[in-house]
Amino acid sequence: MFAKPFNVKELLSRYAAGQRDFRNLNLMAANMRNLNLSGINLSGANLTKANLSGTNLSRTNLSNTVLAGTNLTNANLTQANLTNVDLENVDLSKAVTQGAILPTAVER
Repeated sequence: MFAKPFNVKELLSRYAAGQRDFRNLNLMAANMRNLNLSGINLSGANLTKANLSGTNLSRTNLSNTVLAGTNLTNANLTQANLTNVDLENVDLSKAVTQGAILPTAVER
């Protein structure tokens, strides 16, 4: 399963240094509001109940992430990859999703 929660300050420090690969991290309930994380790879990460409102996630890889209860209001998801992601309990109010790869709706 997921490791202990990852420190957001460390993620931002590594991102600023040019690292973009942050696969399979545990960022449960992380506050990453209004950040620029363009081009980051968070595939397989646990973002349950994370706050990503207003965050620039353009050209990011969010495939196979856990987004239960995640706040993505006003987020920029332009050209983001959300393959194999359940968006049922995700707040996407006013999010920009132009060119994003979104999961296909499941018929119930």
